[in-house]
Order: sequence, then structure tokens, then C-alpha cells
Amino acid sequence: MRHGKTINHLGRTKSHRVAMLSNMANSLILNKRIATTLAKAKALRKYAEPLITKAKNDTTHSRRTVFSYLQDKEAVKELFGTISEKVAERNGGYTRIIKLGTRYGDNAEMALIELVDFNETLLADKEEASATEGKSTRRRRGGKKTASTDKVENEAGTEAVEVVNTDADDASVEEPKA
Repeated sequence: MRHGKTINHLGRTKSHRVAMLSNMANSLILNKRIATTLAKAKALRKYAEPLITKAKNDTTHSRRTVFSYLQDKEAVKELFGTISEKVAERNGGYTRIIKLGTRYGDNAEMALIELVDFNETLLADKEEASATEGKSTRRRRGGKKTASTDKVENEAGTEAVEVVNTDADDASVEEPKA
């Protein structure tokens, strides 16, 4: 049973795991997205999101606390600069994990972890969709019908020409004069 086992040890010692998560958090902050295994991405989410929350309050104490986790001045500067501005109104859920499938060599589940507010293509698609989206209706829109004539042979063996009226829904059949 796994009662109370909240930490995924990732097959590493504590010092190795802390160093690895710190390096991955630095890469995530500086590059805005990284590809890794699914287990590491889930562990990184638990490691990085509290740091981003702490970065929303820009004080000396919070900077020193975050620096003790990241050990990189550039990452701390980026986190308290551009990232904290973008996530200021967000109440959590700063990262997104996208499953990529399995790795060729060892069949490990791969995932892409990214900062939600920095996916430029997704944000551009949302803005474009909201700009082009007009009044939405639940009714089906009927296009104009084109007039077509088909020769149909009736039971008597004479040809009948069917004319489809574009204005009305019903079709009228006329007998040709021969």
C-alpha cells in the first residue's frame, strides 16, 4: 500500500532529485517549455508552481527563498520580472503538461511541460477565434440550392423532366410535349 507516500522519488537520492528538479525548474523558467518524461514533469509541476506563486509577491524575503531553490540569478530575475507580470491575475495552474507519446529507446512516456501564459501559438489562436467569431446560432444555416434538371423515366416509358425550384422547397415535375 502507498498510504501517505506523496513524493515520487524518481529512482534517485534526495540530493540528486533536488538538484535535478532545480535544474529543470531553471530550464522551464528560462525556456518557457521543456520536454521530459511524464513522471519528471509531474514532479516538476509540484516543485515549480509554489515558486511561481511566491514570485507574485516581490519582496527581498521571497526573492531569497526562491533563490535558495533555484540557485540561479538569471532564472530568479526572469521569474520575478516577466513571468510574475503575466501570472499576476492567475490563481494557480501556471503549468500545462501535454503528453507526447513514448520514447523510442526505452518506451518511457514523454511529456511537454510549459508555462500556460507563454504559449504564443495557442494565445494567438484564441485571439483570432474570438475576433472572427460573430454571433453564434444553434440553427442550421441552409445554403442556396442550385437549379438542376434530371431526366427521369416514369412508368409509362415517357421522359419527364424534373425541375428543382430554388425558391421553394418542393420540386415540380413537368411533362414534356412530344
